[in-house]
Amino acid sequence: MTIKDLHSVFLKFPSVSTDTRKINEGDIFFALKGDNFNGNFYAEQALKQGASYAVVDEEEFNKSDRTILVNDTLASLQQLANYHRKFCKAKIISLTGSNGKTTTKELINAVLSTTYKTIATKGNLNNHIGVPLTLLSIKPDTEIAIVEMGANHLNEITFLSSIAEPDFGYITNFGKAHLEGFGGVKGVIRGKSELYEYLTKNNKSIFLNADDPIQLNKLKSYTHKYGFSTENSKYYNIEYLGAQPFVRVKFDHIEATSNLIGSYNFHNCCAAIIMGKYFNVELSQIKNAIENYTPQNNRSQIIETAGHYIILDAYNANPSSMKAALENFSTLDKPNKIAILGDMFELGDSADVEHQTIAQITEKLNIDQMILIGENFYRTKITSNKFKKFDDLKHYLNEHPILQNSTILIKGSRGMALERLLEII
Repeated sequence: MTIKDLHSVFLKFPSVSTDTRKINEGDIFFALKGDNFNGNFYAEQALKQGASYAVVDEEEFNKSDRTILVNDTLASLQQLANYHRKFCKAKIISLTGSNGKTTTKELINAVLSTTYKTIATKGNLNNHIGVPLTLLSIKPDTEIAIVEMGANHLNEITFLSSIAEPDFGYITNFGKAHLEGFGGVKGVIRGKSELYEYLTKNNKSIFLNADDPIQLNKLKSYTHKYGFSTENSKYYNIEYLGAQPFVRVKFDHIEATSNLIGSYNFHNCCAAIIMGKYFNVELSQIKNAIENYTPQNNRSQIIETAGHYIILDAYNANPSSMKAALENFSTLDKPNKIAILGDMFELGDSADVEHQTIAQITEKLNIDQMILIGENFYRTKITSNKFKKFDDLKHYLNEHPILQNSTILIKGSRGMALERLLEII
Protein backbone atom coordinates (compact mmCIF):
# COMPACT_ATOMS: atom_id res chain seq x y z
CA MET A 1 0.00 0.00 0.00
CA THR A 2 1.34 3.43 -0.93
CA ILE A 3 1.55 6.25 1.61
CA LYS A 4 -1.11 8.10 -0.39
CA ASP A 5 -3.45 5.12 -0.06
CA LEU A 6 -2.62 4.79 3.63
CA HIS A 7 -3.44 8.46 4.08
CA SER A 8 -6.82 7.89 2.44
CA VAL A 9 -7.52 5.28 5.11
CA PHE A 10 -6.28 7.69 7.78
CA LEU A 11 -8.69 10.41 6.62
CA LYS A 12 -11.56 8.00 7.30
CA PHE A 13 -10.11 6.96 10.67
CA PRO A 14 -8.01 9.99 11.76
CA SER A 15 -6.50 8.72 14.98
CA VAL A 16 -3.40 6.61 15.53
CA SER A 17 -2.18 4.42 18.38
CA THR A 18 1.04 2.54 19.00
CA ASP A 19 0.00 1.04 22.35
CA THR A 20 -2.77 -1.56 22.79
CA ARG A 21 -3.19 -0.37 26.38
CA LYS A 22 -4.47 2.94 25.03
CA ILE A 23 -6.56 1.88 22.03
CA ASN A 24 -9.62 4.00 21.29
CA GLU A 25 -12.45 2.92 19.02
CA GLY A 26 -11.46 3.50 15.39
CA ASP A 27 -7.73 3.99 15.96
CA ILE A 28 -5.26 2.81 13.35
CA PHE A 29 -2.77 0.68 15.25
CA PHE A 30 0.87 0.83 14.14
CA ALA A 31 2.78 -2.28 15.22
CA LEU A 32 6.10 -0.73 16.15
CA LYS A 33 9.15 -2.68 17.29
CA GLY A 34 11.66 -2.04 20.03
CA ASP A 35 14.61 -3.75 21.64
CA ASN A 36 12.32 -5.75 23.90
CA PHE A 37 9.01 -5.89 22.08
CA ASN A 38 7.41 -6.55 18.70
CA GLY A 39 4.12 -4.76 18.11
CA ASN A 40 3.19 -7.22 15.36
CA PHE A 41 2.28 -9.72 18.08
CA TYR A 42 -0.39 -7.30 19.35
CA ALA A 43 -2.05 -6.46 16.02
CA GLU A 44 -4.87 -8.97 16.44
CA GLN A 45 -5.47 -7.78 20.00
CA ALA A 46 -5.64 -4.16 18.81
CA LEU A 47 -8.35 -5.07 16.29
CA LYS A 48 -10.34 -6.89 18.97
CA GLN A 49 -10.13 -3.80 21.17
CA GLY A 50 -11.71 -1.60 18.52
CA ALA A 51 -8.90 -0.53 16.20
CA SER A 52 -10.12 0.09 12.67
CA TYR A 53 -6.92 -1.23 11.09
CA ALA A 54 -3.57 -2.59 12.19
CA VAL A 55 -0.42 -1.72 10.25
CA VAL A 56 2.10 -4.58 10.40
CA ASP A 57 5.44 -5.28 8.74
CA GLU A 58 5.70 -9.07 9.06
CA GLU A 59 3.79 -11.25 6.59
CA GLU A 60 2.67 -13.82 9.16
CA PHE A 61 0.60 -11.18 10.97
CA ASN A 62 -1.22 -10.03 7.84
CA LYS A 63 -4.21 -12.23 8.66
CA SER A 64 -7.21 -9.97 8.13
CA ASP A 65 -8.78 -7.56 5.71
CA ARG A 66 -8.19 -5.02 8.47
CA THR A 67 -4.43 -5.49 8.56
CA ILE A 68 -2.19 -3.42 6.29
CA LEU A 69 1.19 -4.87 5.40
CA VAL A 70 4.10 -2.44 4.92
CA ASN A 71 7.86 -2.85 4.73
CA ASP A 72 8.56 -0.97 7.97
CA THR A 73 5.86 0.26 10.35
CA LEU A 74 7.97 3.02 11.91
CA ALA A 75 9.07 4.37 8.53
CA SER A 76 5.47 4.21 7.32
CA LEU A 77 4.28 6.13 10.39
CA GLN A 78 6.88 8.82 9.73
CA GLN A 79 6.10 9.00 6.01
CA LEU A 80 2.37 9.17 6.72
CA ALA A 81 2.97 12.04 9.15
CA ASN A 82 4.99 13.95 6.57
CA TYR A 83 2.34 13.34 3.90
CA HIS A 84 -0.39 14.56 6.27
CA ARG A 85 1.69 17.61 7.18
CA LYS A 86 1.81 18.56 3.50
CA PHE A 87 -1.87 17.74 3.02
CA CYS A 88 -3.01 20.08 5.78
CA LYS A 89 -2.87 23.86 5.69
CA ALA A 90 -1.57 24.39 9.21
CA LYS A 91 1.60 26.38 9.76
CA ILE A 92 4.21 24.43 11.71
CA ILE A 93 6.27 25.99 14.52
CA SER A 94 9.06 23.67 15.67
CA LEU A 95 11.13 24.24 18.76
CA THR A 96 14.05 22.51 20.40
CA GLY A 97 16.70 23.35 22.98
CA SER A 98 18.43 22.00 26.06
CA ASN A 99 16.02 23.36 28.67
CA GLY A 100 12.49 24.71 28.77
CA LYS A 101 11.12 23.15 25.57
CA THR A 102 7.89 21.82 27.02
CA THR A 103 7.09 24.90 29.12
CA THR A 104 7.83 27.17 26.14
CA LYS A 105 5.70 25.01 23.85
CA GLU A 106 2.78 25.20 26.25
CA LEU A 107 3.15 28.98 26.68
CA ILE A 108 3.22 29.47 22.90
CA ASN A 109 0.11 27.33 22.58
CA ALA A 110 -1.61 29.26 25.37
CA VAL A 111 -0.95 32.56 23.57
CA LEU A 112 -1.73 31.48 20.01
CA SER A 113 -4.82 29.46 20.92
CA THR A 114 -6.53 32.68 22.04
CA THR A 115 -6.77 33.65 18.37
CA TYR A 116 -6.14 30.56 16.26
CA LYS A 117 -7.10 26.91 16.17
CA THR A 118 -3.96 25.20 17.37
CA ILE A 119 -2.59 21.82 18.33
CA ALA A 120 0.62 21.18 20.24
CA THR A 121 2.81 18.26 21.20
CA LYS A 122 1.25 16.39 24.11
CA GLY A 123 3.57 16.06 27.08
CA ASN A 124 7.05 15.44 25.78
CA LEU A 125 6.23 13.25 22.76
CA ASN A 126 9.09 14.88 20.91
CA ASN A 127 11.13 12.07 19.38
CA HIS A 128 11.07 10.02 16.15
CA ILE A 129 7.72 8.54 17.20
CA GLY A 130 6.24 11.47 19.10
CA VAL A 131 6.76 14.04 16.33
CA PRO A 132 4.86 11.92 13.75
CA LEU A 133 2.04 11.36 16.26
CA THR A 134 1.83 15.12 16.84
CA LEU A 135 1.66 15.82 13.10
CA LEU A 136 -1.06 13.22 12.69
CA SER A 137 -3.14 15.04 15.32
CA ILE A 138 -3.46 18.04 12.98
CA LYS A 139 -7.10 18.51 12.03
CA PRO A 140 -8.47 20.02 8.77
CA ASP A 141 -9.26 23.26 10.59
CA THR A 142 -5.97 23.48 12.51
CA GLU A 143 -4.25 26.76 11.72
CA ILE A 144 -1.03 26.44 13.73
CA ALA A 145 0.74 23.34 15.08
CA ILE A 146 3.45 23.71 17.73
CA VAL A 147 5.82 20.76 17.45
CA GLU A 148 8.42 20.09 20.12
CA MET A 149 11.59 18.30 19.02
CA GLY A 150 13.91 16.53 21.42
CA ALA A 151 17.30 15.08 20.66
CA ASN A 152 20.12 13.30 22.46
CA HIS A 153 22.51 12.83 19.55
CA LEU A 154 23.63 14.53 16.35
CA ASN A 155 21.48 14.43 13.19
CA GLU A 156 18.29 13.75 15.16
CA ILE A 157 16.90 17.29 14.75
CA THR A 158 17.79 17.16 11.05
CA PHE A 159 15.73 13.99 10.69
CA LEU A 160 12.77 15.32 12.69
CA SER A 161 12.83 18.53 10.64
CA SER A 162 12.62 16.47 7.44
CA ILE A 163 9.40 14.92 8.78
CA ALA A 164 7.78 18.08 10.16
CA GLU A 165 9.09 20.51 7.53
CA PRO A 166 8.51 23.50 9.86
CA ASP A 167 7.61 26.97 8.63
CA PHE A 168 9.00 28.58 11.79
CA GLY A 169 11.49 27.56 14.43
CA TYR A 170 12.85 28.51 17.83
CA ILE A 171 15.70 27.19 19.97
CA THR A 172 15.23 27.81 23.70
CA ASN A 173 18.92 27.59 24.62
CA PHE A 174 22.09 25.55 24.45
CA GLY A 175 22.94 23.87 27.75
CA LYS A 176 24.54 20.85 29.36
CA ALA A 177 21.88 18.29 28.45
CA HIS A 178 22.46 14.81 26.95
CA LEU A 179 26.22 15.37 27.03
CA GLU A 180 26.79 11.63 26.69
CA GLY A 181 24.99 11.41 23.34
CA PHE A 182 26.23 14.70 21.92
CA GLY A 183 29.82 14.26 23.09
CA GLY A 184 30.00 17.55 25.00
CA VAL A 185 28.64 21.09 24.92
CA LYS A 186 29.96 21.79 21.43
CA GLY A 187 28.05 18.77 20.22
CA VAL A 188 24.90 20.06 21.93
CA ILE A 189 25.22 23.37 20.09
CA ARG A 190 25.78 21.60 16.77
CA GLY A 191 22.88 19.24 17.36
CA LYS A 192 20.30 21.83 18.38
CA SER A 193 21.46 24.18 15.61
CA GLU A 194 20.35 21.61 13.04
CA LEU A 195 16.92 23.25 13.30
CA TYR A 196 18.43 26.58 12.23
CA GLU A 197 20.24 24.83 9.39
CA TYR A 198 16.99 23.38 8.08
CA LEU A 199 15.14 26.69 8.36
CA THR A 200 17.83 28.81 6.75
CA LYS A 201 18.39 26.29 3.95
CA ASN A 202 14.67 26.38 3.16
CA ASN A 203 14.32 30.16 3.63
CA LYS A 204 11.92 29.78 6.57
CA SER A 205 11.35 32.13 9.49
CA ILE A 206 13.22 31.97 12.79
CA PHE A 207 12.38 33.35 16.21
CA LEU A 208 15.39 34.03 18.38
CA ASN A 209 16.53 35.18 21.77
CA ALA A 210 18.75 38.10 20.75
CA ASP A 211 20.29 38.16 24.24
CA ASP A 212 21.88 34.78 23.51
CA PRO A 213 25.23 35.43 21.79
CA ILE A 214 25.27 31.95 20.26
CA GLN A 215 21.92 32.44 18.53
CA LEU A 216 22.75 35.99 17.53
CA ASN A 217 26.08 34.99 16.00
CA LYS A 218 24.64 32.03 14.08
CA LEU A 219 21.88 34.16 12.56
CA LYS A 220 23.66 37.50 12.12
CA SER A 221 23.41 37.40 8.32
CA TYR A 222 19.99 35.75 8.10
CA THR A 223 17.10 38.09 7.28
CA HIS A 224 13.97 36.06 8.07
CA LYS A 225 14.32 36.35 11.84
CA TYR A 226 12.19 37.91 14.55
CA GLY A 227 13.81 38.32 17.92
CA PHE A 228 13.33 39.66 21.41
CA SER A 229 15.83 41.29 23.72
CA THR A 230 16.03 43.06 27.04
CA GLU A 231 18.38 45.73 25.68
CA ASN A 232 19.19 45.34 21.97
CA SER A 233 17.09 48.03 20.25
CA LYS A 234 17.16 46.14 16.94
CA TYR A 235 14.76 43.59 18.40
CA TYR A 236 11.44 43.64 20.23
CA ASN A 237 12.06 44.79 23.79
CA ILE A 238 10.73 42.76 26.71
CA GLU A 239 11.66 43.83 30.24
CA TYR A 240 12.38 41.44 33.10
CA LEU A 241 10.70 42.73 36.25
CA GLY A 242 11.92 40.02 38.62
CA ALA A 243 10.79 36.70 40.09
CA GLN A 244 9.76 36.65 43.75
CA PRO A 245 8.91 33.91 43.18
CA PHE A 246 6.92 34.30 39.93
CA VAL A 247 8.37 35.76 36.74
CA ARG A 248 7.09 39.24 35.89
CA VAL A 249 7.54 40.78 32.43
CA LYS A 250 6.77 44.04 30.67
CA PHE A 251 6.13 44.46 26.94
CA ASP A 252 4.52 47.35 25.08
CA HIS A 253 3.89 49.07 28.44
CA ILE A 254 1.92 46.02 29.63
CA GLU A 255 2.96 44.13 32.75
CA ALA A 256 2.20 40.45 33.21
CA THR A 257 2.83 38.20 36.21
CA SER A 258 3.18 34.53 35.32
CA ASN A 259 2.71 31.43 37.46
CA LEU A 260 6.26 30.36 36.63
CA ILE A 261 9.01 30.53 39.19
CA GLY A 262 12.61 31.43 38.42
CA SER A 263 14.34 33.90 36.17
CA TYR A 264 15.13 30.98 33.84
CA ASN A 265 11.47 31.01 32.79
CA PHE A 266 11.69 34.63 31.61
CA HIS A 267 12.91 33.73 28.13
CA ASN A 268 10.23 31.04 27.86
CA CYS A 269 7.63 33.76 28.39
CA CYS A 270 9.44 35.99 25.90
CA ALA A 271 9.24 33.35 23.17
CA ALA A 272 5.48 33.12 23.57
CA ILE A 273 5.16 36.91 23.58
CA ILE A 274 7.21 37.45 20.40
CA MET A 275 5.21 34.78 18.57
CA GLY A 276 1.98 36.33 19.75
CA LYS A 277 3.17 39.67 18.38
CA TYR A 278 4.21 38.10 15.07
CA PHE A 279 0.84 36.41 14.61
CA ASN A 280 -1.06 39.59 15.57
CA VAL A 281 -2.54 38.32 18.81
CA GLU A 282 -4.01 41.21 20.81
CA LEU A 283 -1.69 42.38 23.59
CA SER A 284 -4.39 41.86 26.21
CA GLN A 285 -4.79 38.26 25.03
CA ILE A 286 -1.03 37.69 25.29
CA LYS A 287 -1.05 39.07 28.83
CA ASN A 288 -3.99 36.91 29.86
CA ALA A 289 -2.46 33.77 28.37
CA ILE A 290 0.86 34.32 30.16
CA GLU A 291 -0.89 35.01 33.46
CA ASN A 292 -3.32 32.09 33.23
CA TYR A 293 -0.85 29.37 32.26
CA THR A 294 -0.11 27.05 35.19
CA PRO A 295 2.75 24.52 35.01
CA GLN A 296 1.94 20.89 35.71
CA ASN A 297 3.54 17.44 35.55
CA ASN A 298 6.22 18.17 38.18
CA ARG A 299 7.58 21.17 36.27
CA SER A 300 8.29 24.05 38.66
CA GLN A 301 5.04 23.39 40.51
CA ILE A 302 4.35 25.36 43.65
CA ILE A 303 2.81 23.21 46.38
CA GLU A 304 1.87 24.89 49.64
CA THR A 305 1.08 22.66 52.60
CA ALA A 306 0.24 23.49 56.19
CA GLY A 307 3.93 23.48 57.02
CA HIS A 308 5.96 23.87 53.85
CA TYR A 309 6.38 25.87 50.65
CA ILE A 310 7.53 23.32 48.07
CA ILE A 311 8.93 23.90 44.59
CA LEU A 312 8.56 20.59 42.76
CA ASP A 313 10.79 20.55 39.69
CA ALA A 314 11.22 16.81 39.35
CA TYR A 315 10.42 16.33 35.68
CA ASN A 316 13.98 16.59 34.43
CA ALA A 317 17.42 17.94 35.27
CA ASN A 318 20.80 18.65 33.71
CA PRO A 319 23.71 20.81 34.93
CA SER A 320 22.39 23.95 33.23
CA SER A 321 18.83 23.71 34.51
CA MET A 322 19.99 22.58 37.95
CA LYS A 323 22.33 25.56 38.33
CA ALA A 324 19.63 28.00 37.19
CA ALA A 325 17.06 26.52 39.57
CA LEU A 326 19.45 26.65 42.52
CA GLU A 327 20.56 30.22 41.85
CA ASN A 328 16.96 31.34 41.64
CA PHE A 329 16.05 29.37 44.77
CA SER A 330 18.83 31.11 46.69
CA THR A 331 17.37 34.55 45.89
CA LEU A 332 13.91 33.77 47.30
CA ASP A 333 12.97 35.71 50.39
CA LYS A 334 11.74 32.61 52.19
CA PRO A 335 12.64 30.90 55.49
CA ASN A 336 14.73 27.74 56.02
CA LYS A 337 15.58 26.93 52.41
CA ILE A 338 16.30 23.24 51.75
CA ALA A 339 17.47 21.87 48.39
CA ILE A 340 16.80 18.17 47.79
CA LEU A 341 18.70 17.24 44.63
CA GLY A 342 18.58 13.99 42.67
CA ASP A 343 21.02 12.61 40.11
CA MET A 344 21.25 14.09 36.62
CA PHE A 345 21.27 11.43 33.90
CA GLU A 346 22.88 11.04 30.45
CA LEU A 347 26.07 12.91 31.32
CA GLY A 348 28.46 10.12 30.36
CA ASP A 349 32.08 10.68 31.38
CA SER A 350 31.16 14.15 32.68
CA ALA A 351 28.84 12.80 35.39
CA ASP A 352 31.26 12.91 38.34
CA VAL A 353 32.57 16.39 37.52
CA GLU A 354 29.12 17.87 36.89
CA HIS A 355 27.59 16.46 40.07
CA GLN A 356 30.56 17.65 42.13
CA THR A 357 30.25 21.11 40.57
CA ILE A 358 26.53 21.37 41.36
CA ALA A 359 27.13 20.27 44.96
CA GLN A 360 29.87 22.87 45.40
CA ILE A 361 27.72 25.60 43.86
CA THR A 362 24.89 24.75 46.24
CA GLU A 363 27.19 24.96 49.26
CA LYS A 364 28.11 28.54 48.36
CA LEU A 365 24.57 29.77 47.76
CA ASN A 366 22.10 31.24 50.21
CA ILE A 367 20.57 27.85 50.92
CA ASP A 368 20.29 26.54 54.48
CA GLN A 369 20.48 22.81 53.84
CA MET A 370 21.37 20.49 50.97
CA ILE A 371 20.25 16.87 50.68
CA LEU A 372 21.65 14.77 47.84
CA ILE A 373 20.28 11.50 46.48
CA GLY A 374 21.51 9.09 43.82
CA GLU A 375 24.66 7.16 42.97
CA ASN A 376 26.32 10.13 41.26
CA PHE A 377 25.68 12.63 44.04
CA TYR A 378 26.66 9.97 46.59
CA ARG A 379 30.17 9.90 45.08
CA THR A 380 30.68 13.66 45.55
CA LYS A 381 33.22 14.89 48.07
CA ILE A 382 30.58 16.73 50.07
CA THR A 383 29.86 16.44 53.78
CA SER A 384 26.14 17.24 53.46
CA ASN A 385 23.50 14.56 53.88
CA LYS A 386 23.70 12.29 50.86
CA PHE A 387 21.98 9.04 50.11
CA LYS A 388 22.65 6.40 47.49
CA LYS A 389 19.08 5.11 47.29
CA PHE A 390 15.63 6.65 47.67
CA ASP A 391 14.68 4.27 50.48
CA ASP A 392 17.68 5.49 52.48
CA LEU A 393 16.50 9.07 52.15
CA LYS A 394 12.94 8.04 52.97
CA HIS A 395 14.09 6.36 56.18
CA TYR A 396 16.17 9.41 57.13
CA LEU A 397 13.28 11.83 56.60
CA ASN A 398 10.95 9.63 58.59
CA GLU A 399 13.45 9.72 61.45
CA HIS A 400 14.37 13.40 60.98
CA PRO A 401 11.26 15.28 59.77
CA ILE A 402 11.88 18.59 58.01
CA LEU A 403 11.17 21.55 60.27
CA GLN A 404 7.85 23.31 59.83
CA ASN A 405 7.72 26.49 57.73
CA SER A 406 10.50 25.34 55.42
CA THR A 407 10.98 26.27 51.76
CA ILE A 408 11.94 23.18 49.78
CA LEU A 409 13.29 22.77 46.25
CA ILE A 410 12.98 19.24 44.85
CA LYS A 411 14.85 18.76 41.58
CA GLY A 412 16.26 15.76 39.73
CA SER A 413 16.10 13.78 36.52
CA ARG A 414 12.85 12.01 35.59
CA GLY A 415 14.29 8.62 36.42
CA MET A 416 14.76 9.66 40.05
CA ALA A 417 10.97 10.17 40.45
CA LEU A 418 11.50 12.61 43.30
CA GLU A 419 7.81 13.50 43.40
CA ARG A 420 7.64 10.50 45.73
CA LEU A 421 9.03 12.80 48.40
CA LEU A 422 5.72 14.62 48.65
CA GLU A 423 4.19 11.73 50.53
CA ILE A 424 7.03 11.84 53.07
CA ILE A 425 7.39 15.60 53.46
